[in-house]
Amino acid sequence: MSTETNRTLTSANIPPERHVKVLGGQGWVGLVDVLGTETTLVNAARVSFGKRVSSLTERDVTLLRYLLEHRHTSPLEHMVFTFIVHCPLFVRSQWHRHRTWSYNEISRRYTEVDIEFYVPPHVRAQSADNRQASVDTLSAEKQEEARAAMHAAHRHALEIYQRLLALGVCREQARGVLPQNLMTTFWATVDLNNLLHFLELRDHEGAQWEIRQYAQAIKQLVRPLIPHVAEIVGW
Repeated sequence: MSTETNRTLTSANIPPERHVKVLGGQGWVGLVDVLGTETTLVNAARVSFGKRVSSLTERDVTLLRYLLEHRHTSPLEHMVFTFIVHCPLFVRSQWHRHRTWSYNEISRRYTEVDIEFYVPPHVRAQSADNRQASVDTLSAEKQEEARAAMHAAHRHALEIYQRLLALGVCREQARGVLPQNLMTTFWATVDLNNLLHFLELRDHEGAQWEIRQYAQAIKQLVRPLIPHVAEIVGW
């Protein structure tokens, strides 16, 4: 397998405490930058009174609780997070449905290096009564067979891709043979209000397991920065 994860993390200059591995180590999410603090939130809320504080008091925590419980969310938009995400294409597609985020992604039009594919650590069966759901009912034997089939499909797709490049086919067309399990890397920036909405939806029992791992990793990364908000929303 490629060592892209280590190289990308190094080039992005993300310290170990600011990234979390997911999907059995095949994917990860890193916190690149943060604008604002919980103090920023209460200052934004009180700007109409011309008030400003330099640190939080119990009164400010009460205000945070009021804002969140009554969904007065505009002050939350003044705290912004930038993440770097390494995930399968199908997770990227689900993530990009959240159009309140800003995204920039690696392009296979420009590079064919460090290609790698996701193979689920646990292969799930299709739910019989929910088209969007999966269940953990496959036997160990069937899981092993399924994972072997995925590995074989990935090798074949990569061979075809490399053959097309050798024939002189442009990357932007050759990439079309690569599967949805191809790993990709993108930057994603979002304000706290929309991040909370994302996490409410994606760390939910109805969300796909893979994207839920990323949502839980994000909570782990941002909880130390917004401890009062995290407690109020019940993380």
